[in-house]
Amino acid sequence: MQKLKQLLKDLEPAIADIINQPGSPRAVYEPISYILGLGGKRIRPAMVLAAYKLYKDDYSPEVMKIAQAVEMFHNFTLLHDDIMDNSPLRRGQETVHIKWDNATAILSGDLLQIEVYEKLADVGNVEILKLFNTMARELCEGQMNDMQFEQMHVVSNEAYLEMIRQKTAVLLGFSLQAGAILGGANKEEGEKLYELGISIGLGFQLMDDYLDSFGETAKVGKRIGGDILEKKKTYLWNEMWGRIDAYTQQEIEAVYTESEVEIIDFIKTKMNESGAMDFTLNLAQNYTSKSLTALNNFRATVGDKGYLEEIVRMLSSREN
Repeated sequence: MQKLKQLLKDLEPAIADIINQPGSPRAVYEPISYILGLGGKRIRPAMVLAAYKLYKDDYSPEVMKIAQAVEMFHNFTLLHDDIMDNSPLRRGQETVHIKWDNATAILSGDLLQIEVYEKLADVGNVEILKLFNTMARELCEGQMNDMQFEQMHVVSNEAYLEMIRQKTAVLLGFSLQAGAILGGANKEEGEKLYELGISIGLGFQLMDDYLDSFGETAKVGKRIGGDILEKKKTYLWNEMWGRIDAYTQQEIEAVYTESEVEIIDFIKTKMNESGAMDFTLNLAQNYTSKSLTALNNFRATVGDKGYLEEIVRMLSSREN
């Protein structure tokens, strides 16, 4: 993963710049510095640079600003998502609304989004701005669908895949398309890279859902079983529900009167016994294979595809 390490090293000054949040009152800027400083894999800004590397080698100031904007926007969504999901941990640390409070997390998130648009204005590319707005709208729609799914008894996996396309994959697609545009990609190439980002994003989210139930807190960076406790209609849950009989469905409904540990253990057992666990993992891996094939067939470049290939492989091989 030497090429990915190089991308992350190249990003360090730009990330350090956005972590250092001056301004007053400090109570609204400190949470922004906190969440940006929690780390994470910085995959989305790295994807911006990887797409740019398909065309050019030396970074422009504009591509670094887009990389910053993508990382800031991603963290803005996390600030608000953690409130909506009532999540206590983010990257192994307290979430902003727990460390401070809900009102502070909401306001800091709003300010962070404003800073995103400041970066986009500095770049001054109208095409990229329009693509960003389309992406941001879809992401909000996907988040609402995700919340509505929690109130539904049954959700189809077709509807779930469309939801995660909006909620997760479109940001990865935008990251590749924007980086490529700044590198000099034509319209067709930009659209192909957007679709590649969608495929990567679907595989990423399916793997993330899998790890939420079958990962380890120390490696995943959040509470294991949170989706189960919230009855989130993930692909894993939907697949299990469609494979079990009515009696087992009643058992699942009844177990939610028990302790959190008993609920999580019971549901994980049913996910495993029904075959939903293996099926979901295999689907995530299939999306990875599809992404690598698409990248291998992408020939309209003069640069290095190795940077993007390493990102795809890293996302597919996250430890569980």
